[in-house]
Amino acid sequence: MLPNRMNLTRSTEDQLKKLKSYTGITPNVSARIAFFRSIESDFRYSGHSTKLDGSLMLDKFTWLGETSEVTELVLKMYYPELDTKEYQQAWAAHVEDGIASIRNHRTLIGLATSL
Repeated sequence: MLPNRMNLTRSTEDQLKKLKSYTGITPNVSARIAFFRSIESDFRYSGHSTKLDGSLMLDKFTWLGETSEVTELVLKMYYPELDTKEYQQAWAAHVEDGIASIRNHRTLIGLATSL
């Protein structure tokens, strides 16, 4: 469903990298947190395609880890009509939405407390 190689928008990647410098959490782990924060907030992908121009091109398992199956099932449940490229767009939109709620944490303890 999701492609084997995925990336995000440059601005989202910058926010993930900044969060890593503050908390030590790697971008792939913080992207997982951001995705599920977005799902919990009832954000829905509108179908608007954005340019995924980030330089951090990682394979699907690195981005999603053990949440791979759950992430794909959630996307399939919310967006049953999308194709592979659109699923990547939806995932990236959810990560972008979710990172907004965690990007300003300056410590790991502060981030953990907010979750």
